[in-house]
Amino acid sequence: MAFVSLFTSFVLSLLLSANATLATYPPPAQAHHPTAPTPAHPPTKPPSYPPMRKKVAIQGVVYCKPCKYRGVDTLMGANALSGAVVKLQCNNSKTSMVEEKTTDKNGYFFFMPQKLTTSGSHKCKVFLISSPSAACNVPTNLHGGALGAILLRKPPVDAPPKPLPFELFTVGPFAFDAAKKLPCHY
Repeated sequence: MAFVSLFTSFVLSLLLSANATLATYPPPAQAHHPTAPTPAHPPTKPPSYPPMRKKVAIQGVVYCKPCKYRGVDTLMGANALSGAVVKLQCNNSKTSMVEEKTTDKNGYFFFMPQKLTTSGSHKCKVFLISSPSAACNVPTNLHGGALGAILLRKPPVDAPPKPLPFELFTVGPFAFDAAKKLPCHY
């Protein structure tokens, strides 16, 4: 036991003398990064508004194809068909809407339904209904005319000076084939 206490005192004296000879340095300074105060409330997101609903207008042209191109999906040699009837049909969940228009001397038609906006335009189609010509009265499905064409947005070629009060959609061009009863004279 005397040996243990003598050994302990020897080790302690070595440690004390070693500490006395070692240079003591101040502890390293810690880098100080200022922290921003935490906000009282999280930042607010800007308000998100639903897209603006605009009125819709639909345009298109109807042609009469020549006899030699009967059954071919082309408009080569076709002429504008005045007096053709087209139908706009919208099957929305709340209401259904049907409108008919007659083409002008250039075969052009234009719909501007009062109750249709851009939010419901994807549920609408335009169909060929009738031709005033007995020689050209078979509806074709060129661009969806016979089965119904979906509305396609028509970007303006040049920006109008004032924004239009409606979103313009286009369908077609549509075509009627020559009547099957008539012989073709090439």
